[in-house]
Amino acid sequence: MKKLPLVLLLLSCSLLMACNGQEINAHSEKTAYKSVKMIKNHLTEEKRIEYEMSFWMIRDAKKDNAEFLAAVDGKKSDEIIAMGKEIYEKRKTEGFAEYQQYKTWEEMMAKYDRDRIKQGKSKTDIKEKINDPQSGNRDVIYSM
Repeated sequence: MKKLPLVLLLLSCSLLMACNGQEINAHSEKTAYKSVKMIKNHLTEEKRIEYEMSFWMIRDAKKDNAEFLAAVDGKKSDEIIAMGKEIYEKRKTEGFAEYQQYKTWEEMMAKYDRDRIKQGKSKTDIKEKINDPQSGNRDVIYSM
């Protein structure tokens, strides 16, 4: 009888190790967003941007909540990125205006990466750069 608590403890530990949190839990919209945030925090910087953009592309493509949640439930980061690339290719061939300015997925991700870096700078750095006549960088940060 004394072995039962030990067995239960080992069983629960093994179950926790099996649930590594690398898949989106989309049982509700709230849990999906929490899962995405947790997964995002464990990715490299370059993969993080692809992951975020892909997730929001899927969200934009699937307006119905149930359809969206079913599409992302149980998906890992690589699967979400693959889905985002598919949506990009499909929309680009359909003539989606936002994507026509990019030749490839990688080019679009590079632009968003540069925009993200610019957003991380302090406002004084940006003001100095705008007031600098040598600087030709007066791009507007992307809008979604």
